[in-house]
Amino acid sequence: MSERREPVATGGCQCGAIRYAFYAPLEGAHACHCRMCQRATGGVFAALVGGQPENFAWTRGTPKFFASSSLAKRAYCADCGTPLTFKYDAPGSRMNVTIGSLDDPELAPIESQMGVESRLSWVKFCEGLPEERTGESPEEQAFLAPMETHQRRD
Repeated sequence: MSERREPVATGGCQCGAIRYAFYAPLEGAHACHCRMCQRATGGVFAALVGGQPENFAWTRGTPKFFASSSLAKRAYCADCGTPLTFKYDAPGSRMNVTIGSLDDPELAPIESQMGVESRLSWVKFCEGLPEERTGESPEEQAFLAPMETHQRRD
C-alpha cells in the first residue's frame, strides 16, 4: 500500500490548467531584482520561494519550459502565460515557484532580496531585509561564469 502525501502548499496558473504541490515546508522566500527575473515575470522583480525538487510535484497539466539561460529553466502555463517556476539545472538545486502563483501567498513572507544591483531606484519595500548582489561570492561567480543568456534583448 502506498503512502499518500499531504501537500503543505499548493498553487497553479490563473486559468487552472497547471497545478502543483509542495510536500515539505517552503523555504527561502525572496525577491529577485535581476534583469532576467524582471523580464521573465514582466514585473519589477520576481517573488520566489521553494524547496527540494523531491518535495515538489505537478498535480495537473504539464507546463511549458523556457531555458532562460544555459544554467536554468522556467516553467509557465502555455494557455494563460502565468510564470510558475525557476530552477537551476545543477544537481541539488531548489525548485522555486512564484509566490503569486501559490494558493496562499501568505505562507511565503519575503526573507531576503537578491540581484539588488538591478533593483529599480523607485522600488521601496522589505527594507531592512538581507540583500545580495548577483555573483557576490567566489562560489557564485564560478557557477555563473559560463552562463549564456537565452533572453533576447532586441
